[in-house]
Amino acid sequence: MENKIKISHHILLCATPTKALCCKCTQGEESWNHLKKLIKELLLEDQNRPQGIVLRSKVDCLRVCRNGPILLIWPDGIWYEKATPERIGIIIKEHIIKGEILKDWVIKSTSF
Repeated sequence: MENKIKISHHILLCATPTKALCCKCTQGEESWNHLKKLIKELLLEDQNRPQGIVLRSKVDCLRVCRNGPILLIWPDGIWYEKATPERIGIIIKEHIIKGEILKDWVIKSTSF
């Protein structure tokens, strides 16, 4: 029997833009490293987590090109701006864990 893993969220972070129009080049990489660390520390990759695991993907560009790094959370369709390491910690704890959207940091909402 196939073991299906439940997924609660997928986080996409614009971390290594080739043209870096939205932020300082190093900021995206610092944010990415912090995101990976937090997901591991908070056990969000644990396959036994009742809500499901949290996936993460580092992307080259989310085509916003302002106020980066940009962090997109699926399936919620919430786009956060200025996703610095400090903000990522707050976003993970408030949005992913508590389910509270940080409206002041949202630049776009995409719903289906």
